[in-house]
Amino acid sequence: MATDIVIPTVGESVTSGVISTWLKADGDYVERDETVLELETDKVTMEITAPAAGSLKRIAAEGDEVEVGAVVGAVDESATKPAEAASETSEPANAASPAEAKSEDKADPKPEAKPAAAAQSESPAPQPAHSNGDYRTTPLAERIARENNVDLSRVVGTGAGGKIREQDVLAFVQSAQASVGALIGATGGGQPASSGGQSGPSRATSRKKMTPLRQRVASRLVEAQRTAAMLTTFNECDMTAVMDLRKRYKESFAEKHGVGLGFMSFFIKAVVNGLQASPMVNASIVEGEDGSPTIETRDYCDIAIAVASPKGLVVPVIRNAETLSFAGIESKVKELALRARDGKLELSEMMNGTFTITNGGIFGSLMSTPILNPPQSAILGMHTIKKRAVEHPDKPGEIALRPMMYLAVSYDHRIIDGAEAVTFLVAIKDAIENPERLMLDL
Repeated sequence: MATDIVIPTVGESVTSGVISTWLKADGDYVERDETVLELETDKVTMEITAPAAGSLKRIAAEGDEVEVGAVVGAVDESATKPAEAASETSEPANAASPAEAKSEDKADPKPEAKPAAAAQSESPAPQPAHSNGDYRTTPLAERIARENNVDLSRVVGTGAGGKIREQDVLAFVQSAQASVGALIGATGGGQPASSGGQSGPSRATSRKKMTPLRQRVASRLVEAQRTAAMLTTFNECDMTAVMDLRKRYKESFAEKHGVGLGFMSFFIKAVVNGLQASPMVNASIVEGEDGSPTIETRDYCDIAIAVASPKGLVVPVIRNAETLSFAGIESKVKELALRARDGKLELSEMMNGTFTITNGGIFGSLMSTPILNPPQSAILGMHTIKKRAVEHPDKPGEIALRPMMYLAVSYDHRIIDGAEAVTFLVAIKDAIENPERLMLDL
């Protein structure tokens, strides 16, 4: 009996996805609820699990675009669990029996284990995954090896039971390239024999299909540019007070709450105060019951935080930020950032934010004009902190070197007037320069 592996419903707006990675090969024995593939949609990357235990049959291939409800594979429940798979869960596949280990210890004591890097540098070539010269590999790893002329018998597998994965092949290729580069440098820059004596810079090109997530980000950015009357206003804020406050209390804060005190919680608190004072910045244009443009305002502040993940830009949302403490905000920011990095965010966690904050400063950006995240009407851009000569706030006419940050608010002029946008940004500036106002909810 075979049970189909079906692409589940992710959300109303998600109708298809691309199979980014099969984690199991054809014929592999899988357990029920074990992850067998990763599906990348235009919003999230999700794991698809096996509906039953048995032998896997792959129908769709990596890179295929599949619709929600499509059958991409099957699990043959009549297959029996291989002895090797059963032994892997109890002890290493190549572990020696106690009697064998005892006899080996008497005959020839083994040297102490060395770090992996040291072992690789001392060994002229890695040994095959199994002592008998045989090896197991995933189809993707085999394809990459074939494209790069890699002898798989020289690749060390890090998968279950010594299976060679695509990461192992890529690491081997990079190691080989580094060795060639070192050899070229040691011989005065001469070309290796296999290059045919050609010299000069490479003019090779490569093409890679845009992922659904990248396509979605692109379309939304273009949509924002095309549909909104977007304008940006700038200001700068003195970070001295916040930095001094963090320096004094960061250790006790972390000790009590189990999370670090960062700048983001101050800015989210400042944004919430600003949104409550300027509610139109927290509003958006929606379609009314009669089809006409309608302004929707909210009593709550769902703050979206732009996060650069390995697969592209994602914007998880902190719900009801107006109810959270500094520790609650920091905990939520850390949790969402880690889950975004690992591709574990759910679609519901990235929908229906009312305002977005993006921090280009962590990458060194001095100033930028952030693009709206539709249907939101405004976005705050934070930037890197630089010491600049400015007038001392407490000593008029005196120049001082202070840590300054440029702030930018892009807004939809159809719904937010310039005066309201500037007032909102000044409110953020005042709150950051006087953080006691945030503590007292002023």
